[in-house]
Amino acid sequence: MKKIITTKNAPAPIGPYNQAILVNDTLYLSGQIGLDPRLMKMVEGDIKKETEQVMENLKNVLEAAEMTFNHVIKSSIFLSDMEDFGEVNEVYGSYFLNETAPARETVAVRTLPKHVRVEISMIAVK
Repeated sequence: MKKIITTKNAPAPIGPYNQAILVNDTLYLSGQIGLDPRLMKMVEGDIKKETEQVMENLKNVLEAAEMTFNHVIKSSIFLSDMEDFGEVNEVYGSYFLNETAPARETVAVRTLPKHVRVEISMIAVK
């Protein structure tokens, strides 16, 4: 049975999807972008600032499901410019321990919603 996970501490969906879906012990987190959930506006600043907001949004969705980044088993990172990889990786990596970090892919895409520079989705298991 699926359970919809939602929190006001992450941006409301901007389309026909939910922030996350819990099925048994597996949580599927929709892609997050650097929207400030209080204002529903993009954070201002460089790619690091944008990535920090993405990770905080994901953290808040995880917390709504009573999970943490320790539960994450898979991440997908989408970049509009692969030149941002190093800075995104630095911020992303600060949320995980190397020895327990999840599986991951990073993909360059032509454009992202709202023309953001980074979007990240995750799968977590209790």
